[in-house]
Amino acid sequence: MDATRIIELASYTLPSLITGVVAYHFFNLHTKDEAGRRRFLLHREAQKTALPLRLQAYERMTLFLERISLNQLLIRIAPISTEKSDYEQLIIAHIEQEFEHNLTQQVYMSDECWSIILTAKNATIQMIRMAAKKESIENANQMRELILNDLLEKQSPSNAALAFIKQEVSDLW
Repeated sequence: MDATRIIELASYTLPSLITGVVAYHFFNLHTKDEAGRRRFLLHREAQKTALPLRLQAYERMTLFLERISLNQLLIRIAPISTEKSDYEQLIIAHIEQEFEHNLTQQVYMSDECWSIILTAKNATIQMIRMAAKKESIENANQMRELILNDLLEKQSPSNAALAFIKQEVSDLW
């Protein structure tokens, strides 16, 4: 083949290749934009159904934290005997039962929020156990008084968790 024939072939082939690359590029951009648009629409649709579920989970965990707040718990649950160990076990059993009832709500919450709720639950149980271990406490009523007096000096663990939940819910908007 002579040089003119090669130049002539290249002059037809090169514009075709350039046109093909440009068409591929635009087609690829269009496909990505469509995928992004579909993903946005799906996300928006999922938000419509997920947001009420998330808010319900936050409501349930708020109720849980209110129910295990020592102020509420000690007033709501009266001792069944004078033994402080029986009362300790009764209160802890109520807390654990409430927690197990709401365990599935963690699916709708951030890991940080769930961790704070767990910490509040465990700190509440720890306060009960510490009060029951004191040797100066002889019966369940004295244990109740000691815990309630301690709460006058310091904040209930539930209050910190409630504040975090309120902040997280306000961030949803």
